[in-house]
Amino acid sequence: MFESSKLSVASHLNAAKAFKPATAAALLLGAAALAAPTEAFAGPPIVQTDAGKVQGIFQNGVSEFLGIPYAEPPLGNLRWRPPVAHAPWSNVLKTIAYGPICAQSNEFGVFAGPPNNNEDCLYLNVFTPSLNPKAKLPVVVWIHGGGNVDGETPGYDGSKLAAQGHTVVVSMEYRLNVLGWMAHPALDHEGHLFGNYGVLDQQLALKWVQANIANFGGDKNNVTVGGQSSGALDAALSMVSPLAKGLLNKVICQSYCPAPLLPGGFSTNLATAEARGIAFAVAAGCGSGTDAATAKCLRNLTAQQIETIAATGNYIGGQGIVDGQIVPYQPMTAFTNGEFNHVPLINGDVEDEQTFFMAITEYDSSTVNADRTPPNAAQYTSYVNSRYTTPPYPAGTAAAILALYPISAYGGSAELAWDRVGTDSAICGQRILDRILAPQIPVYAYEFDDQTAPFYFPKMPGFVPLAYHTADIQYLFPLWHGGPNGIPHALNRAQTQLSDKLVAAWSNFAWTGNPNGQGNSPWPRYADQSIQPVWLIEKEPVFTTQTDAQYSNLRHCDFWDPIAFVGFPGP
Repeated sequence: MFESSKLSVASHLNAAKAFKPATAAALLLGAAALAAPTEAFAGPPIVQTDAGKVQGIFQNGVSEFLGIPYAEPPLGNLRWRPPVAHAPWSNVLKTIAYGPICAQSNEFGVFAGPPNNNEDCLYLNVFTPSLNPKAKLPVVVWIHGGGNVDGETPGYDGSKLAAQGHTVVVSMEYRLNVLGWMAHPALDHEGHLFGNYGVLDQQLALKWVQANIANFGGDKNNVTVGGQSSGALDAALSMVSPLAKGLLNKVICQSYCPAPLLPGGFSTNLATAEARGIAFAVAAGCGSGTDAATAKCLRNLTAQQIETIAATGNYIGGQGIVDGQIVPYQPMTAFTNGEFNHVPLINGDVEDEQTFFMAITEYDSSTVNADRTPPNAAQYTSYVNSRYTTPPYPAGTAAAILALYPISAYGGSAELAWDRVGTDSAICGQRILDRILAPQIPVYAYEFDDQTAPFYFPKMPGFVPLAYHTADIQYLFPLWHGGPNGIPHALNRAQTQLSDKLVAAWSNFAWTGNPNGQGNSPWPRYADQSIQPVWLIEKEPVFTTQTDAQYSNLRHCDFWDPIAFVGFPGP
């Protein structure tokens, strides 16, 4: 399954020269596992971009260009405005180290960080196995996760996807938190695109790909946008945004692509977002006005002031703001009505999404050197009662959840019961999206189930991470470990085999729009029916499949599906 192609590199490049989307599956079956070509350089690799030449490094079998500026620093009067393409430079720019990461105020445990106040952060990175402009390799543009409030590209080593998958991998920094998602009447009425500044950064990076990727061996007409967690949400927003039309050809969502469909998780409507923006301005001492003076006051704040205030309240629309232009509709409405960029989609989750968020709570809840212990029965009951007893959840929801997920069904473990409640509710929301989209575009659904995945948090007594949210990233980006305080772990033999299969599937999808390369096996295309297998379960030593009915029963989706639509605000 997802086997290596026996094509030579030369014959593959010849095929790539004649690449046409209609014949990709026939030409490139198994292209994902091709060895990277050996490039001969008299010196460091140098590439011409539309702004100037960049000098990279050759390592891990690929050329790496790290920290390429794609936009002017969004400082001063450029804060809370659409990004501006970077001005040209005359000398060769050394791009051999990641650029500064964007301002952020917390770390989600050991995920992401470190906290910083840097606004000069709009840089991207390129990993490529070939610098032949005629190669026309597929491009994978990756959006990091972090709730759109933190996260960074260092640690996302794209060399394996580039070398084994024979793809060009691009990652980028984008504005986060209030600096990236901010609506305020004083800013919104200035006559520019507003609100979703982080999304606009991502779209400018995609425009950079269109203008420059050929010189890095890539095909601007074969671009896959992928992301994990909030990166998956942003990838989904690229499907919804009319401004992204023509900038992408496929999408990969790893975990929580459907979060906008769940109660409390919709993209924020403009009135709510602007009310939050005004509250932020008041907290910052800029008052409640909506005039140019207020906008000036906001732009005169220091980044430290912004990050400090942002950490104290709910001021952002980090799942997207329905501004009417960048995000014209609620994503659910757009997908249901077919008003989105119709491209093939891989959409999946991990078996134990919730344990990551429980780990953050457990890690942060104790003082240094104190024992960190898993939740007990009383805490589990309190969690369910506090989360599911207020609108929009109907009366009796919490009691029904406790009856459906009793601790006794999980060996007396409150952690495992809690995990299933939080995970199943999210996974079933993801399945709703699959069912809506499957009649309109090719959809490939999966669940990552390696419960042996290395855990980059410090050991916490009694805590069982299982196949936790973010666990799958390290299988695509070697030694990924969350952030500077995370602990990297090399994959063992079985985990490496799983990694190879995932890289092959993701790369085949980038090449052809089909993770198999061609055909419907081993990964079946998703369809909303109960007879044929439509779910891929990713687990060593053998991948398995399930019908939609089997998967729905496993995750209690008949219970969660009606709840997912409670309070949906409509267009």
